[in-house]
Amino acid sequence: MITHNDMEKKDLRIVYLGTPDFAVEALRALVEGGYNVVGVVTMPDKPVGRHHNNLQPSPVKQYALQQSLPVLQPERLKDEQFLEQLRSWQADLQIVVAFRMLPEAVWAMPRLGTFNIHASLLPQYRGAAPINWAIINGDKESGLTTFFLRHDIDTGDVIDRQRVAIGEDCTFGELHDKLMALSGELVRKTVDSILQGTVSSTPQAELTGDEPLRPAPKIFKETCRINLTKSLDEIYNFVRGLSPHPGAWAMLRTHDTEQELKIFGAQKIMQPHDYKVGTLLVGRKTLDIAVSGGLLRITELQVAGKKRMPVAAFLCGFKSDGSEMIV
Repeated sequence: MITHNDMEKKDLRIVYLGTPDFAVEALRALVEGGYNVVGVVTMPDKPVGRHHNNLQPSPVKQYALQQSLPVLQPERLKDEQFLEQLRSWQADLQIVVAFRMLPEAVWAMPRLGTFNIHASLLPQYRGAAPINWAIINGDKESGLTTFFLRHDIDTGDVIDRQRVAIGEDCTFGELHDKLMALSGELVRKTVDSILQGTVSSTPQAELTGDEPLRPAPKIFKETCRINLTKSLDEIYNFVRGLSPHPGAWAMLRTHDTEQELKIFGAQKIMQPHDYKVGTLLVGRKTLDIAVSGGLLRITELQVAGKKRMPVAAFLCGFKSDGSEMIV
């Protein structure tokens, strides 16, 4: 429990650390709510374009500059010049949303500590990709957690949590946007409890219960390959858990050529069949893959080197003879 005299919003000096779209909503909620954000820390501008000669600022930096907030973009978080600049902002509190792992020299700096918002119901899904993994694992519930930072990633004492239902057909993109929209409200609620001196926190060990902890490791290209030997439910969850980003993929073999197919949209067709796993069933407007427990009907896909398209557009030029999925 942190105890101190109640402060006004304008007296609490907040430094905000974040980078992607997901992190903009909470920063906007603080700024529009009249909280005293004295500075923003975000990732360095990212090289984009064919020759990487254009630099693109992060979404958080773009919003911060629109609001005339000071911005720091350190390459290294232990760099003494950066730490000196950060100290000069004299933060009472730091808030981290979708940034990167902080050294103790940064998170221990403010007198009221540093809290993070994580897109899961901690202690479940510690790690870089909690939204994806909750859907891939077929969970019916997700949420947001605010917690105080400590040494080990995503293990600090929990301040508050907000639960969100996951619909049966919900994709990563839909859950991401739902959690993002709620993040500002939870961050403001957490800051208010700190302002009022009523904040309390619970060690994650007390919230574990009997359920085994599921991790949320970073997702790489090879992680996204569909294992067609799994059940229809598992494959369907995998596709929606990676849609629209980074995208689940499988290999299509047509005669002697192989090409990668990214699958962004699919439906479950629960019907028994005797087809070999990976068999492609091509209709006039449908494209199904035979898997254990039924058919995976593809509704939206992308062939390597081409644009994302509805399956009807793909079928227009598709020669199905001799085509199959590589299991």
